[in-house]
This record gives sequence, C-alpha cells and structure tokens, in this order.
Amino acid sequence: MEDGKKICFVICYNNQNYLSECLLYIRNLNIPDGYTIDILQIEDASSMAEGYQAAMDATDARYIVYLHQDVFILEKDFIKKTIKIFESDADIGMIGMVGTKKIPESGVMWENKERVGLLRSCNLNTVDDNFDRQMEQPYTEVEAVDGLLIMTNRQNVNWRTDIFDGWDFYDISQSFEYRKNGYKVIVPYQEKPWVLHDCGFLNMREYDKYRKIFLSEYMKKS
Repeated sequence: MEDGKKICFVICYNNQNYLSECLLYIRNLNIPDGYTIDILQIEDASSMAEGYQAAMDATDARYIVYLHQDVFILEKDFIKKTIKIFESDADIGMIGMVGTKKIPESGVMWENKERVGLLRSCNLNTVDDNFDRQMEQPYTEVEAVDGLLIMTNRQNVNWRTDIFDGWDFYDISQSFEYRKNGYKVIVPYQEKPWVLHDCGFLNMREYDKYRKIFLSEYMKKS
C-alpha cells in the first residue's frame, strides 16, 4: 500500500565519496511534521533507468526523489516546497530543477533558448546558472527536465528500461512518458538554487546512440 506521507530518495552511485556528501545534504533537510523519509542506494546499476525502476518497485513511498550522486540539495525546505506544489495541482506528476519548454528537433535539450530553471554548478568555478527563460511563479510547465534531480508523485509510469539501457536520455524519455499519461512536468520557481551539481567529466560516448533512440521513439514525424 502506498504511503502518502513518505518521501524516498533514490541514488544510483559508483563513487562512495560523492554518495556520502549527497547523503549528508539529504539528512540535513527539514522534514515536515507527519512525514518520513527513506533512502535507497543503488550501487553499480546496469543503467540509470534500470536502477530507478528497481527502486520504484521496492518503495511504498508516494513521493520519490531520483538524484545523481553528485547532486546536493541546498534548500532545507525542499520537501515542504515540492509537496506543496504537487498538492496545488493534481495533474502535476514530475518536478525537476532544470528543464526546457520545447525539445528541439535534434533532441538535445540544451540546443535552444527555451531552457528554464536555476542551478548551482561546481566545476572549475562555482556559478549559478539562470539559463534562458525567466522562471514563472510558482512554476513553469516544461516538456522535459534534466535528470540531475527528478521528483515524482506517481507509481504508475514505468521507466523505459526496454530501450534506455545506458546513462543518457532516460530523463527526457521519462518526462515524455509522464506527459503521455496526462501529467504535467514542471520546474519550480527558485529565488536561489535549490541544488548544487558538482559536475565533473561527462562521459558522452553513447550519447548520440541514445539520442537517436529517443528521436525514433518520441519525435517521429507523422
């Protein structure tokens, strides 16, 4: 039976140092009265979608936060604020920190000027990225969100493990699956970044492979 007062945090990881830091931030979050949290740590998953599907099948939590091991939640009232958004509109099914109002024909989220959200990125320097579009209050509806952090309140939309068996485009795919099922995908208004992404080296070796799979599955022209 689904527990409507539980939030499950899911982390696929292969680096213990990143995991420890990620957990530290989660455990410092303010937990609203009456709610509980659970944390599922998926080590060395064969793919992001596979790890996330396994976690979704294992938890009874209504709210699930899927986040990368190198993402640290800065906003201490993250749980309260996101649940308030879900409760404000029963059609909202997915929340992300960064997204795009329109996926370009290439399928690459970052190739147009429709990006929205706020993110603190840590690479050579620490910067706050405001992206292209001004955020709307209390949220902006988007076509897709970035997988660095995804929060859902539905257990009836499976991850596409059948076609996304790697580390790319699982997030945009899941955004499209939610919208296909009639749910809204949104990016909340943030006065300052709710999360920090300690983004290091990106392995893009199979990115184009999964981009083509995404285009074939979701953006075929009639």
